[in-house]
Amino acid sequence: MATLADAGLTFTSLPHPAPTGADQRAAILANPGFGTNFSDHMVVIEWTDGQGWHDAVIGPRQPIALDPAASVLHYAQEIFEGLKAYKQADGSIALFRPEANAARFNRSAERLAMPELPEALFVESIERLVQADRDWIPEAEGASLYLRPFMIATEAFLGVRPAKQYKFIVIASPAGNYFKSGAPAVSIWVSDYTRAAPGGTGAAKCGGNYAASLVPQGEAIARGHDQVVFLDAAEHKWIEELGGMNLYFVFDDGTLLTPELTGTILPGITRDSLLTLAREEGLTVTEGRYSIDQWREDAQSGRLVETFACGTAAVVTPVGKVSGRDGEFNIGSGGPGQLTQKLKSRLVAIQRGQEADTHGWIRKIG
Repeated sequence: MATLADAGLTFTSLPHPAPTGADQRAAILANPGFGTNFSDHMVVIEWTDGQGWHDAVIGPRQPIALDPAASVLHYAQEIFEGLKAYKQADGSIALFRPEANAARFNRSAERLAMPELPEALFVESIERLVQADRDWIPEAEGASLYLRPFMIATEAFLGVRPAKQYKFIVIASPAGNYFKSGAPAVSIWVSDYTRAAPGGTGAAKCGGNYAASLVPQGEAIARGHDQVVFLDAAEHKWIEELGGMNLYFVFDDGTLLTPELTGTILPGITRDSLLTLAREEGLTVTEGRYSIDQWREDAQSGRLVETFACGTAAVVTPVGKVSGRDGEFNIGSGGPGQLTQKLKSRLVAIQRGQEADTHGWIRKIG
């Protein structure tokens, strides 16, 4: 695989003038929350039309200087990824499937008319940040260092066309549980809003998709729910995904169903990993369509015994109750199901080096 050096680039390392003190960092890591605390360093690589990628820097995390006419502020050329660094059983640090994030990042870049970043450079950038901020990885059960690579258009101009300048940046945040309620299963609201439509950007991981989900997510929270679930744009009938997670359905015969990737659903890396693990368990897994009416009917009849959501941030999360304007229904006993727990345990064990990685998913950093 190519590296920055192979591309004629080298990282410049800038010293941090005032890194976080050990006591303050320890206090943060004892209760990191999610997405509210950040490590000391960041990676920045520039891209310019005609020059390509250049000026790779790892240095102090600090504000970004942007011209008020920067394209990202007006035309929303922005994409991002999310992945985690984990403490391993042997004391080392590892990433989980970073190459898959790199590939998805470039698919998003293509959809948003942005330059692709060589996958090896994506991974190398993340590894360098984790090495610089390895003391920021929490050791509490279930905790990790959440990594946020993103790219924004920085050229100053007004006009509808792809920008000619971009920044690729990676920041890190020590992370605990994604959901703050601590409930054994989450409750979700069936939204009247649409997340994505055929031909749109639903399969890209871009900020606009999440901005459009904020009003329906706020509506769900105001009604006492943890998350919102979106239906398809054409018929408003078929289940697609939550505000930031894919869904799985478990039936009484042991089969699993997850909505198929039709271009309107983000192809989750956790979703893909669970497909593999479930099939290893000898389960029949189908990728297909599943309607909200069938979901309700199967839950009420007992045919559907478990539903769970999955994603990098929340890992595997049981769904206990579903509500909408047509009423509500419970899933199974309303708590975590056996298969949900089993698949989560296997996934987490692989991520943390407690189970053999037979798929080449783990990338050790040291």
